[in-house]
Amino acid sequence: MKWTDTQEIAIALTEAHPDVDPERVRFTDLYNWVLALPDFSDDPKRCGEKILEAIQTAWIEEAD
Repeated sequence: MKWTDTQEIAIALTEAHPDVDPERVRFTDLYNWVLALPDFSDDPKRCGEKILEAIQTAWIEEAD
């Protein structure tokens, strides 16, 4: 997975953190959780606030 795979990341986060409300996640936690996903293999430096926002939005949609 890469940073741009927002939907795949959202699904993986839903499975990895089922009890977490994605609307309340801080970007620092979100960033670290994405890096910790087993299938994630992108450069940590390629992430910015817009990417984290897109991941969080996809995760919120996935959780609903």
